[in-house]
Amino acid sequence: MKTTTKWVSHLAFNSNDENNHTVRLDTNADDGSLNSGMSPKKMLLGALNTCSGMDVVSILQKMKVPFSQFEIEAEAEQTTTHPKVFTGIHLTYKANIPAQEEDKFKKAIELSLNTYCGIAAMLKKHCNITYSIILLP
Repeated sequence: MKTTTKWVSHLAFNSNDENNHTVRLDTNADDGSLNSGMSPKKMLLGALNTCSGMDVVSILQKMKVPFSQFEIEAEAEQTTTHPKVFTGIHLTYKANIPAQEEDKFKKAIELSLNTYCGIAAMLKKHCNITYSIILLP
């Protein structure tokens, strides 16, 4: 696995992988940049959401649980002094899963966060990760 990150201007960077996928990372204009991309920490939260989301979707499909909407929201607390690190992350999993399948939804999330998602495994070494579920209509 390899990425190359190049400075664009101000505090903006483009990060590329070996398949030539590009992601812009930046910070807020208040911090002296262009606000042209996610901050690195927000990107990390997005990576956690996606890693776990891929697991959950795959597991639910194997369990034959029907759904057509699924999203994950991550909120993080961080220290106020440098280096500002995450002290806790809360994930809210939202899906239009039938109420009678909620236990399977929980099982898929638990498997993701405790067995399959490598990003969750790395982050859990440094902060607590909690979750909640919202069943969408």
